[in-house]
Amino acid sequence: MSFNRLRSRTPSAHRIGVFELPGYKLKFHKIGKDGSAKCNAYFTGIETDIVEGLAFEIDPCEIKTLDKVEDLGKGYEKKNVIVTNNQGVKLEVFSYFATNINDSLLPFSWYKKHVLEGAESAGLSDKYISEIMDIKAINDPDSLRESRELKIYE
Repeated sequence: MSFNRLRSRTPSAHRIGVFELPGYKLKFHKIGKDGSAKCNAYFTGIETDIVEGLAFEIDPCEIKTLDKVEDLGKGYEKKNVIVTNNQGVKLEVFSYFATNINDSLLPFSWYKKHVLEGAESAGLSDKYISEIMDIKAINDPDSLRESRELKIYE
């Protein structure tokens, strides 16, 4: 969700706007390569469950790079979904959905920071940001990885 992180991977990315995905809930339960929890828009089918986020336009030639970074086929699948903004505009976008989950995992604090930075800079709702803040996180035992990940905010 961090725009800085997305731009470091796909420089062409630019924001379209804030959208909602009903019937899904943000969960930190995707098993990351590092053994920690990563985000997932988890399908609940409950219309009042909503994932908030930004929609981006990305140059098609950068999509393969993003697929690789997101581990497409190795923990995430990609599918098209319909999202809606607060004016009722609907947009078909692709998103990544976890295929390998474990509800007992926790995210590293630096990963949670990426998600929070993205949510705050996008202007997502205070309620949604508060829900993300309430997610328990753990320290990464690899301090070099943490430093590398947080460098984009300097």
